[in-house]
Amino acid sequence: MPKKLYVDSVRQAYNDGAHNAFTDLCRFRGRYYLTFRNCPDGHMIYDTSRIMVLRSEDTQTWEFVATFSVPDRDVRDPHFLIFRETLFIYSGAWLATPEALAKRTLDDQQGYCLTTRDGETWEGPRLLEGTQKHYIWRAAAYGDTAYLCGRRYRASVPSATPEEKRAVTESALLRSADGFNWETAGLFQKNYGDETAFLFEADGSILAVARGYGPDRPAQVCRARPPYHDWTRIDLDRNIGGPLLARWDGRYLVGGRNTTDPTHPTTALYWLVDDRLQEAVELPSGGDNSYPGFVQLGPDRGLLSYYSSHEGSGTHLAPSAIYLAELSLR
Repeated sequence: MPKKLYVDSVRQAYNDGAHNAFTDLCRFRGRYYLTFRNCPDGHMIYDTSRIMVLRSEDTQTWEFVATFSVPDRDVRDPHFLIFRETLFIYSGAWLATPEALAKRTLDDQQGYCLTTRDGETWEGPRLLEGTQKHYIWRAAAYGDTAYLCGRRYRASVPSATPEEKRAVTESALLRSADGFNWETAGLFQKNYGDETAFLFEADGSILAVARGYGPDRPAQVCRARPPYHDWTRIDLDRNIGGPLLARWDGRYLVGGRNTTDPTHPTTALYWLVDDRLQEAVELPSGGDNSYPGFVQLGPDRGLLSYYSSHEGSGTHLAPSAIYLAELSLR
């Protein structure tokens, strides 16, 4: 029988009284890295936001090593990619001027990155060419090519309603030979595209879990083989906010915000089996929460990052904290 997933411990990793959110984890050159967004004003779009990067030798003690922000922009949703012996941190960036906030359009989005080759010297933020009008999200690499999720409008929607904008939003698969310059490779979702976590199989095929765009739309399992032009999409039984997809113990681990009880959203983990979710564990969480990152520590041990405001404001406002959960299989 498959081993069961347990939460052995949960601790606050960072809490400075601001709204701390949208996490990711990785291991690079023998050290562990944790990234997230920090903003004194809250979850929504503010030019006071910044991306934080912490580092640890043992996952227990963390030190601050880098940060970045972009003038007049809200930086958020940082994600790691190790590519060409370089650690990339990718971030989407809303234009946050009063004029831009009044219309809230993806056409004002563009992506940025921070990079390091040794964990000591950091370069950036650097604008990612080809990501203008894209809200970039998770990344992965296969062979000598990097891939990135980017949401964009399929058609011009300058005066559309929010529902009309959602209907013409694509979730695009972008590709790059150097991690800095991007072009379209395919589409995870043609309509109602949203945050998409994905990984590569040994033969280069893609498995992805895409969040449903809107609380009433289900997440989808998306698959494609090279050259990623033809996709299959299967609805899951719920929306998954800020989805995570990772391999562990020969299985697919999925995580994100569970809103099946809309009065008490929580961060939950699942196994993806035969295109269905099998509930595994629920993390201590509530209010504004989710957006997990994961790194495997051993065959039966893993570390999960996520954020939650259940011990803070209980809302999308500050404070919210970054948490680390030690997981085991047994």
